[in-house]
Amino acid sequence: MSTYPSCLYQELVKYGKQPTGNVEWDRGVLAVMKSEERNKEPWEILHKIAVRFQSEYEKEQSALPNMEDEETYSAHARFFLFVANHVLAPQRREFVIDDNNRQVIRFLLLYFNGSRLCEDVFPDRGYKLHKNILLQGGVGVGKTMLMQIFSEYLKRINSPRQFHNVSVTQMVNYYSVHNDIDGFLYNIKGSRGFQGSPINLCLNDIGVDNRPFYGIETDTIIHDFLHARNEIWSNWVEYDRKFAHLTTNLNDEKLKAKFGQKDSYGRILDRFKTYNVIPMTGESRR
Repeated sequence: MSTYPSCLYQELVKYGKQPTGNVEWDRGVLAVMKSEERNKEPWEILHKIAVRFQSEYEKEQSALPNMEDEETYSAHARFFLFVANHVLAPQRREFVIDDNNRQVIRFLLLYFNGSRLCEDVFPDRGYKLHKNILLQGGVGVGKTMLMQIFSEYLKRINSPRQFHNVSVTQMVNYYSVHNDIDGFLYNIKGSRGFQGSPINLCLNDIGVDNRPFYGIETDTIIHDFLHARNEIWSNWVEYDRKFAHLTTNLNDEKLKAKFGQKDSYGRILDRFKTYNVIPMTGESRR
């Protein structure tokens, strides 16, 4: 609340009210508290809810590191490399940062730690912190491995933005057992009521294969996944938004050919607008 008016803060405190940080709302509450004619009860009830709402948001933000601090960023960058080499150790490999992935890693390191500085890494591309991630590139350039490393890194630092790294094959196998993909979507079976408890995840290699499973094509299952996850992304409040990141070998035209044909209204293609589409280049790292 660095730009919050100190006089407003002091006035609210006089009436025993905790500021929410939202100037417009707090001024409205203060005006009612000062009035002798207006009914204060509904405002007091809703103000308590607003304070609790703000507290949840601040708790979420406080769990994220301050990546504007150079030492903090440097420490996280070094720890990311530490985790990367542990992930690759069973393959007797070391993680290589080069001109093909350096800026992508910087963007993702800032992005996954909730820093708006990520939007300045590729200033001409219009990437946004609130959007999902779609890594796009040829076979072997390191898309899936990079997301696997970030998944492990975020888990190790207990980040609220951590995600599960899964494959299309895993999702299809889940479907063959459960006859739905709820665990990858709303996860209603793991919650109470109808809201569900969706989790952050990354689905790897969409569009690679279209084998039928029990009479349903893989692309149809992915189509349903994209539809539902976009709805989840849109409906959750920003501080608690649930993400569904993707990786694919397909370029823009192939994505359009693959998924555009599934929806004559272009809704699937439109949903890719909720993604930061990040191309990865270079030779195979396998």
